[in-house]
Amino acid sequence: MADSKQKVAFIGTGIMGAPIAGHIMDAGYDVTVYNRTKSKTDDLVARGAHWAASPKEAAADADVVFTMVGFPTDVEEIYLAGDGLLQTAKPGAHLIDLTTSSPELARDISEAAETMGKHAFDCPVTGGEAGAIAGTLTLIVGATEADIAPVRPILESFSSKIFCFGGAGKGQAAKLANQVALSASMVGMADALSFAQQSDLDLALTREMILGGTGASGAMEQLAPKALDGDWKPGFMVKHFLKDIGLALQVAEEKEIALPGADTAFTLYDMLEAIGGGNLGTQAITLLYQEEAEAVAAGLDWSLYTAAHEHDDECGCGHDHGHDHECGCGHDHDHDHECCGGHGHGHEHGDHECTCGHHHAE
Repeated sequence: MADSKQKVAFIGTGIMGAPIAGHIMDAGYDVTVYNRTKSKTDDLVARGAHWAASPKEAAADADVVFTMVGFPTDVEEIYLAGDGLLQTAKPGAHLIDLTTSSPELARDISEAAETMGKHAFDCPVTGGEAGAIAGTLTLIVGATEADIAPVRPILESFSSKIFCFGGAGKGQAAKLANQVALSASMVGMADALSFAQQSDLDLALTREMILGGTGASGAMEQLAPKALDGDWKPGFMVKHFLKDIGLALQVAEEKEIALPGADTAFTLYDMLEAIGGGNLGTQAITLLYQEEAEAVAAGLDWSLYTAAHEHDDECGCGHDHGHDHECGCGHDHDHDHECCGGHGHGHEHGDHECTCGHHHAE
């Protein structure tokens, strides 16, 4: 039975945070919630959660504080600002970040927390919105089994598996490894569906066949049906996945290793965000392979891509994805191009060959 004396604060009740907080409440914990958009806490408050007007207020009397926000800059502000959690949480509190963020930032927060008599560890999750709703998420923890023992019952209330990687920041690194694998499988799913479509195959039957063999993937199993139905509702937003891949590429650059699959995925998702798809679900990558009319129907605008890449700039991963950058697919996407499905959007390839070996212009 949950220890009802343990008070919990939950900061960030978005697509996944809200159902996670709900499971913690269902396990018998007294929960206080905060979200920048207050309406996203309404259902939880109606069920008995307490509303707080700020992260500081939410954490003031909490024994355990969960955070699940969008980007590393949000994590940094919530923890390290003058009125952040490290300063305002009570002594002995456990501060658990569920956001996918920077391994280095997670280490900094953990080290600072220990010097202040508090305990912080990174605990990104995988399983998406469906896993959050079902309470079956996989937790990827930058701590030891002994470290999480005081809060394990709470963690178990919304998860089915817990992996402890033994040290601050290692949970984030392991989650980024997961995202690297996912990024390649998302591109593989989109490639396969496009290939099948252009070959005039039954797409549902093709998917079923792939799932019966070694080409199976979580992307093909869980997200391909949404793409085939034209369902772009986010279980995980494109802009957040792009952030995750960017973080992985930044770490890879620091370690001087190449991740061509992730780099290709970054370029494609960067394109998708640039044309207005940042708030769509990650399955919307398949729209890059479709006729322009289908993309327009989903709210995308190819003209935005040129405007977004008029000037060379650096993305958050530290890579220069400006005019002189080629993605792993070998196409220069900052000039005239054809989309991945082979459907022109009023542009043409330059006089070069992509890595598939086809010459696209004479």
